[in-house]
Amino acid sequence: MACCNRLRTRRTMKRVLLAGLFHETHTFLDGVTALAAFDQRRGDELLSARGDGSPLAGAIEIAEASGWTLLPAIDLRATPSATVSDAVVETFWREFRATAERELPNGIDGIFLVLHGAMVCGSFADVEGEVVGRIRQQRGLEQTPICGVLDLHGNISRSFVEQTDGFVAYRCNPHTDACQAARDGALLLDRIISTGKRPSFVWAQPPVMWPPTGTGTDDDPMRALETMARDIERDNEEIFAVNVMGGFSFADTRDTGVSFSAVTFGDADKARQQVVELADYTHAQRAAGNRADPTLEAVLPEILTRAETAQGPILIVEPADNIGGGAPGDATTVLKALIDHNVDNSAVVINDADAVSLLQSHAAGDRVAVSIGGKSSRLTDGPLELVVEVVSTSDGRFVLEDRNSHLASMSGIHIDMGASAVVRHGGVRILLTSRKTPPFDLGQLRSQGIDPERLSVIGVKAAVAHRRAYDPIAVASYSVATPGPCTSDLSLLPFRQIRRPIFPLDSL
Repeated sequence: MACCNRLRTRRTMKRVLLAGLFHETHTFLDGVTALAAFDQRRGDELLSARGDGSPLAGAIEIAEASGWTLLPAIDLRATPSATVSDAVVETFWREFRATAERELPNGIDGIFLVLHGAMVCGSFADVEGEVVGRIRQQRGLEQTPICGVLDLHGNISRSFVEQTDGFVAYRCNPHTDACQAARDGALLLDRIISTGKRPSFVWAQPPVMWPPTGTGTDDDPMRALETMARDIERDNEEIFAVNVMGGFSFADTRDTGVSFSAVTFGDADKARQQVVELADYTHAQRAAGNRADPTLEAVLPEILTRAETAQGPILIVEPADNIGGGAPGDATTVLKALIDHNVDNSAVVINDADAVSLLQSHAAGDRVAVSIGGKSSRLTDGPLELVVEVVSTSDGRFVLEDRNSHLASMSGIHIDMGASAVVRHGGVRILLTSRKTPPFDLGQLRSQGIDPERLSVIGVKAAVAHRRAYDPIAVASYSVATPGPCTSDLSLLPFRQIRRPIFPLDSL
């Protein structure tokens, strides 16, 4: 009887191991993303995410509301960048396994993972699949329910799906619902633990990949696919979630591209047929997601003319230097155009730690010769040698104005751009950061004394995720093709590992 009481107490407490491993990996970039580039939390440090708007915060919220005893292990996350060092994955696994082995004698009822879905390291093209595979091989965890949350840009493998019980992906791009998706994933795990009923997790993948510019959920075909997915959920009570994965096309892996998955407590074959129909629709609409941008030169005359009379900012959006896609954020093409044409009251953000370091010792009003940008990628235009006036320097920290910002899905609401400086050259203001920071929240500029609503032209290094913040204040927006590693023309990238045939690399 005492043994039965202990088991009943354990089930009531719902002991859940919590961990996170989050990185969107651009495998065509030079270099390696080392462990030092990751924000690291261990043990109870994970609980500091409580209330910060991140997916981790969403999981913690449901855990507390559902009476879980959380067993926090480790959370590692970094801004999108080059292929990850194996040491990152091994560090995660070492901490995860140590926590599991310590807690298993008292029971582990479930595992909740905060993952991205498009992480690649030197030894493993499918890091998420490798991690869940190791968990399944860990003694005592072979049958433990594994649930969690995914970014909709994940490149999801059949192996990952078959080894887990069900994950919920973001439904919006920009990612305004990342915290909610984590809540839903946690509710799924709570249902499994509470009822003992395990769902089926099914998967389908068409031979299609789209650039990030084609994965915005406010535009077709992603908008139509998300609508179809929600209709499936509404019409099939037993289906808990349908995930539309837009994929991340800058990762050269077998599983790169669009995929679909569904979590069902009912007929697995019926749910599988539903996601196959989504895959078929994607194949039929494949060309619609293959967005091509005009060159900056082609649209610049129109931008300059409109800027003379516009009552608000005009955006020059630069997907090829999309920080949210892994680009270094230091391309100078748009900055040079603004300077060459003396566009008054304009602004850009450039990630350049060397320039910031040089400027930190100078006071406002100083004039300094500095090399700006163009230092991090052979695929972008080179540095600009400028004499600038120092406007201000700062520690680069700010709090998101929008708690549902796409940036919150990556970092929570407290953002650190590293030491930063604002300088002026002619009518162009340049915010220089020492940690690349995606332009997904107006607080980035406003915290540095730049009022975005009052600017004439703003250079934006993004593809889609900036739109929630910037579209409401813009009078016009131009997405342009420039040199850079996040080109929307996927035929320019040297794919070697991806499955073939696949659109748009092959005719289908």
